[in-house]
This record gives sequence, structure tokens and C-alpha cells, in this order.
Amino acid sequence: MIPELNLNALNARDPGEMAVLGRAVREIGFLTVTGTSLSAARVSRVLDLYRAFFELPAADKRPVDMVRTGSNRGWGAPGSEQVDPGANPDFKEVFDCGYELPTDHPLASQGLSVYAPNLWPSIPAEFRCEIQDYYAEALNVGRQVLAAISDVAGDDPFGFDGAFDAPMALLRGNYYPERPNWAGAKDFGIAAHTDYGCLTLLAMDGSPGLTVQMPDGSWQAIDAQPGVFVINFGEMLEMWTGGRVKATLHRVVGGANERISVPLFLNPSYDTNVAPPGAREPILAGEHLSRRFNETYLHLKSKA
Repeated sequence: MIPELNLNALNARDPGEMAVLGRAVREIGFLTVTGTSLSAARVSRVLDLYRAFFELPAADKRPVDMVRTGSNRGWGAPGSEQVDPGANPDFKEVFDCGYELPTDHPLASQGLSVYAPNLWPSIPAEFRCEIQDYYAEALNVGRQVLAAISDVAGDDPFGFDGAFDAPMALLRGNYYPERPNWAGAKDFGIAAHTDYGCLTLLAMDGSPGLTVQMPDGSWQAIDAQPGVFVINFGEMLEMWTGGRVKATLHRVVGGANERISVPLFLNPSYDTNVAPPGAREPILAGEHLSRRFNETYLHLKSKA
């Protein structure tokens, strides 16, 4: 089973809750959390805004098409990503926005694509303001969960403290249409994959679709209503902690209903060393993430 936790109890470092978190981190790689500052009503508004954007004609979304950029900012059309090279491109649509560095930040002058300027649609009118506010609050929630993970591990042995000051944090809206009639065995909303970074905070609209590979190899569905967040860990955190945090395969096959989800992918600053404990050579978080993006986004893959 996927463990269910409460963020208020985690923030209070309740011993029972922390024990469950430790098991989820080490053995499963997924959990759900309630008790955050993001209410069900707030999440529902955000989901509705993404839905309104995705329902626009393609011509209205094309001005913010990320194909025109050298980064992953803006709208990604169906088939713009391929997370599994053994499967066909994913048939979902996405909209990505991320952290923008202050102009006086030391990394700002380097033109790093992971801190690229965001692209914002003019419709819906309130889209930018609402999504930016949600982004900031979700970032705060993700940092609280990471702090609890650090305490589970004991005295911040992985150097989390300060590593997320300029996070390569990406907020995404996913639109999964109903599974197309032409879909075959290699067609997915998103094929089986582990996330690339550290921690994912996922809001869902309550529609089924996400399945997770459990330790016994079976696939378990996760259904979460707005206000309940699914959290999982990525390959960067697994590497950084020397395997003490588990990155788990998950996928969306697609079904009879369309589906909206909103993950925040929380990753450290570009120049954070995320090499395994004891490694002789550093691995910069930004270089790892950029390489994985270039392998997934088709417009970046072609440039690379």
C-alpha cells in the first residue's frame, strides 16, 4: 500500500509519522500527504485554469509553444516528449514554467536553460498570476517534506540545507486525453519512467490513470482528490543519497476519461553536487537535469 501521511504531523516530527515516512522513502518511493497549506478549493482552481488553457485551439497555444525555445518553458503539444525510448512519444499535452533567477544572482549571467524565462499565455487572463502564486506555495510545501526527509536520515547528511535556495523547480500542467482508438502496446499518456530530479509534489483531479510499480513488481493505481498530494522521489535524489531514497517506476496508460494533473518537480540549485556519498568526482545537479531533459523533449533532443 502507498503510505498516507499528514504534513502537520511531519512538521511536528511526530515519531509515528516519521517512521512511516522513513519506510516510504526507503522501500516504496511514493506516499500521499494531506494537511498542507494548499486547500482543495485552491488546487481545483489551478486545475480548472490548466484545463481552460488546454481546451484552447492549437492556434491560440502556439505563441507559447516550447518548440520555439531552447528550454522547457511553455506549451508542449501532443507527442512532444518521449520518456521511454522503447515506446512511442507520449500523447499528453503539457505546460511548463519554472524558477526565474534574480538578475543579480551569480548564475543569472550564464544563460542556463534550466532557469529560462517563462512564457505565459494571454488566455485565461488570470492564468499567470494564479499559477505563479501556486508555484510559490507548492515550492514551500515541497521544502517542508524535504526537511522531514533530512531529519529521517539524521542531521542533514546529504547537504539539503541551502541546496534549494535557487531551485531548478519546474511546475507542469499535464493534460491526458482519453486513450486514443489508435493506441497500441507502445502508446501511453506517459510511459513507465522514474522522475529525473529529487522530489515531485503532484496534484490530481481525482480521475484514475496513475499507476506505480510496487516492490513486488505489481502495478498499483493511485487516485487522489484535489487537496491530497502524491509525492515521489526521483533518480537524482536516489543517486545523491547513495540509494537510501528510492526512485520508483510509474506510468499513465490512459483510459476512457481525460485527466489533468499538476506536478511540481523540486530540484536543487544548478551547482549543487549530487554525486553519491564518497564519490571522487562531483556531479552537478544542473548538468544531470539538462542531460535528461535533452533526452526527453523532442525539440531539445534534435538540437542536442
